[in-house]
Amino acid sequence: MPHIHEKIDFVADVFVVYKDKVLIRKHDKHNMWLAVGGHIEFDEDPNQAAIREVKEEVGLDVVLAGAPIEHKAEWGSGKELTPPRFMNIHAITPTHQHISLVYFARSHSDAIVDEGREKSNGCKWFNKEDLEKNEEGISEQIRSYAHAALEELGE
Repeated sequence: MPHIHEKIDFVADVFVVYKDKVLIRKHDKHNMWLAVGGHIEFDEDPNQAAIREVKEEVGLDVVLAGAPIEHKAEWGSGKELTPPRFMNIHAITPTHQHISLVYFARSHSDAIVDEGREKSNGCKWFNKEDLEKNEEGISEQIRSYAHAALEELGE
């Protein structure tokens, strides 16, 4: 998807965990290992974007980690959202940035479907040892998020 705003876009990034592995994809345009994710569209909230991006990019159904606060009484038309685990802002070009909402999610399957999917030069499941060896050259930031996801959700 092209950029939504000229200066800053909001994106949802999802570290998907299945048992003792976390899924990381090789982005085709940037040729780097990243979480599954993408732009939050105008007609969706960040939670919907996170779940949609995982389904579109790798064909998995996921449940976001964490839970929104539960209210004892109804509070009108609003709803609580599952908060991201982390947030960051980073440059895409010298004049454009992304604010990334970083989610952790659990999948009940490791059967990814990435043939013909967008923005990927392949996906791979990594366990803790793979992340520590880092034979794929994954950035420290992505490895730290992946480690945190495995610590929280891994079996």
